[in-house]
Amino acid sequence: MEKHSIKFKVRLGLFIAGGLMIFVVAVFIIGRQKNLFIPVYKLTTTFSNVSGLEVGNNIRFSGINIGTVDNITIINDSTVQVNMLIQKSVQKFIKSDCEAAIGSAGLIGDRILVITQGSSDAVSAKDGQYILSKEPIETDAIMATLQVTVNSAAIVATQLAEIMVKVNSGSGTLGRFIQDSTIAENINQTIVNLKKSSKGLDENMHAAKENFLFRGYYKRKEKEAEKIKADSALKKAEEQKVIDKKKK
Repeated sequence: MEKHSIKFKVRLGLFIAGGLMIFVVAVFIIGRQKNLFIPVYKLTTTFSNVSGLEVGNNIRFSGINIGTVDNITIINDSTVQVNMLIQKSVQKFIKSDCEAAIGSAGLIGDRILVITQGSSDAVSAKDGQYILSKEPIETDAIMATLQVTVNSAAIVATQLAEIMVKVNSGSGTLGRFIQDSTIAENINQTIVNLKKSSKGLDENMHAAKENFLFRGYYKRKEKEAEKIKADSALKKAEEQKVIDKKKK
C-alpha cells in the first residue's frame, strides 16, 4: 500500500508541476502579446470603417511590431474609435504628425494597424494623443475594379479574334493585302521600277557633269565645297592653338 501511495504522490506532484509550468508559459506568452510586462502608452485614432480590424491585432511601425490594438468603439454611424497600446521604447519615433492606416499581415493574413513615419522636426506623440488616419481601401472595391478590367480585356480579345478571322479569310483591306498575291507582285514591281529610276537618274546626273554646258557650274560647286572644307580645317587649327596656349 505504501509503495502505491508514494507512486501516486509522485505522479500527482509531477502533474501539478507540469500544470504550473504550462500556466507560467501561457501567462508569459499572453502577457508578451498584450504588452503586460512592457511599459506602454496610449494613442487614439478614428476610422469610418475598420475593415475587419480586431482587438489584439498588432500595430507596426517601419515593419516592426510596436504594440497592439487595445479597444475598438463605435462613436456614431460614421466614426469608429481605435485605442492603441504602444511600447514606450519607441515613443520618440512616433511623431505627432504620423498617420494610422489599416493593412494586412499578408495576402490572406490578419488585419494590422500601420503607423506611418512622421516628419523629423515634429514633436513626439504624447500619451493619450489623437493621430490622423487613412481610410482603408475595401477589398470589394478592388475586386469591382479588377472585374471591370477583366471585362474590358475580354472585349478586346474578342475583337482581335474577329479581326484575325477576317484577315485569314482575305476580308478587308489588310486581309486582301496579305492574302492577294497580285498585290504583292505589284509592290515588288514598283520597287524594281524605283530602283531603275534611281539608276537612270544617277546616269543623267553623270552625263550632265560631262556636258560642257554644265561643266563650269559643277566645277564652281566643287571649289566652293573645297573652300568650306579648308575654312573648317583652318578654324579647327586656330582653336587648337588657343587651347594649347591656355594649357601652357
